[in-house]
Amino acid sequence: MKITYLNHSGFVLELEHDVLIFDYYRGELPALPKEKNIYVFSSHAHPDHFQKKIYDWDKMYGGITYILSDDIQTEGRNERIIHVGPRQELEAGGLHIKTFRSTDEGVAFLIRTEGKTIYHAGDLNWWHWEEEGPVYNEMMRRNYQHEIGRMEGEKIDVAFVPLDARQEEQFYWGMDYFMKHTDTKRVFPMHMWDKYEVYEWLMDKEEAADYRDRVMHITKDGQTFEI
Repeated sequence: MKITYLNHSGFVLELEHDVLIFDYYRGELPALPKEKNIYVFSSHAHPDHFQKKIYDWDKMYGGITYILSDDIQTEGRNERIIHVGPRQELEAGGLHIKTFRSTDEGVAFLIRTEGKTIYHAGDLNWWHWEEEGPVYNEMMRRNYQHEIGRMEGEKIDVAFVPLDARQEEQFYWGMDYFMKHTDTKRVFPMHMWDKYEVYEWLMDKEEAADYRDRVMHITKDGQTFEI
């Protein structure tokens, strides 16, 4: 797999036959082989996860399939746009897609294709905010842990999971819980708001000792990884 980090929560994952593009916000799309099947995912309508620019790519490549959360409004009908809600399973081309309920808006995606399993969290995260108070934060903890529990038994090759510095002392809770309760080979931090030093913060945590070597180090837009 070749993985290109675009920005924020946006990634391009290239396999032998398929290309998966997740949550485009900004950044330059790398040149893609036109003979491959291209699938574009948007987990929800927030502008840092969805931009209408994604529709322009169809003019360059043609035949793109769009898998969009059902809170994203589209004009007219297009047979290549598939809307999905939480906790659905569907087939799209050669992809088997399972969705999860976000703890914010929209969905998270678990995708099987070409013998690989890929997870993109969207905004499914353990969002703990001190200013929200104990009732909200307990609900968030419970909802997040329940949803991750629905992935029990999955063997995930690559995951994209929030690591958001705005959460201050709780910035790593979501990723830490995810890595300790799933069988994930490689995880890419995302939703970092360009604060790439959050990776170093995680590396300094004793809690990360069991999975440090599985966390990919993102330092800039356009960075590529071969896995």
